[in-house]
Amino acid sequence: MKKLLIAFFGLVFVCGAHAADLVGSAWVNMTSDTSSTAKTMAINDARRQILIEKLGAYSMTDQLVPAVRSAKSTELVNLIAETNIDNEKISNTAYSAKITMTIDKVAARNWMAENNIQNWLNDGSSTDMFVANITLRDPLGDWADFNRVMRGERVDVMTKYISGKNITVELPASSRTVIAAALRGAGWRTSVTDNVMRIWK
Repeated sequence: MKKLLIAFFGLVFVCGAHAADLVGSAWVNMTSDTSSTAKTMAINDARRQILIEKLGAYSMTDQLVPAVRSAKSTELVNLIAETNIDNEKISNTAYSAKITMTIDKVAARNWMAENNIQNWLNDGSSTDMFVANITLRDPLGDWADFNRVMRGERVDVMTKYISGKNITVELPASSRTVIAAALRGAGWRTSVTDNVMRIWK
């Protein structure tokens, strides 16, 4: 418990999210002087939308969003491993399509590190963990209660990042269902988005 309290009052350690979902889609519609220019604008816009949406689940969004918005398009191109375009419509001055992109995890992790963006994309060394973001109403009381529930299920909690009343932890993937049921039974609420479990009261 002493170690947990020390962690709560200032330990900040960033590590990786596992089984990251890094494929996203965006519908875009752009108008410009030519359809070629409109297409370039649309792809650049889709790239920024997808990077913010998908990397936002594994990073501090208040750091990520301004960095993506201010980065040059040529810089962000390197973060995308694959691009697919569907439902493409082109006129003399307009372009619209559904654009799907796969983010290059290694390139994205390196880019975020270079831009001082706290993130927990993993390095691929472990796959039997999942990330959970916990929002605390009463920091000490709720944190103690969360850990009590985890101890009751014999689940090891790895604290990765702490920011105010929000804590990011890693938990065993094999215990995901048990963890969710135990938390709900103790008055907590859970949801899962992009493979990240969100926990709150």
